[in-house]
Amino acid sequence: MQSTGNAATLLAFAASVAMGLLAWGAVCLNYIWPRIRELPLHAAVRPILHLHIFRYVGLAFIVPGVVGSGLQAGFAAPAAYGDLVALALAWVALLMGSHRHSRIAIWAFGLWGMADLLFAFYQGVIGVGIEPASLGAAWFIPTVAVPLLLWTHVLVFGSLLRTSRSAGFLRHAVH
Repeated sequence: MQSTGNAATLLAFAASVAMGLLAWGAVCLNYIWPRIRELPLHAAVRPILHLHIFRYVGLAFIVPGVVGSGLQAGFAAPAAYGDLVALALAWVALLMGSHRHSRIAIWAFGLWGMADLLFAFYQGVIGVGIEPASLGAAWFIPTVAVPLLLWTHVLVFGSLLRTSRSAGFLRHAVH
């Protein structure tokens, strides 16, 4: 963040991100994970993949008037286009259905999508350092949407690891 940044705005932004993480964590851990944890992998991740096809919203970071003119391109462009790659990978994983190689597509989506979100936070705070007020109307993306998306990636990884362990156990039990 810029040293001349408004401390009150920075505090409000940091508190909003933290509250978003806590709120979405409570929703995911108390309501979503209990409903998907016993499902087969593809049934468990399908609704999450559908959620991530809305990541086109990240294009708002490069739309003048939605964001302030002071939002650095070093943050905005990777955030916007990284979301498009995550969206495309979500579509690939969805379209593969339960094909035998779909697990690879789900891993690719999960790893890219999580890395993209974490890189955007890094760029915003440490890399180029943005003034939170420069987000303009896009303020709600990192404070509301990104915490949800981060938690859903955790659920995808949980599903991948859970089904990987059970599949490995079954392979060894049968042989």
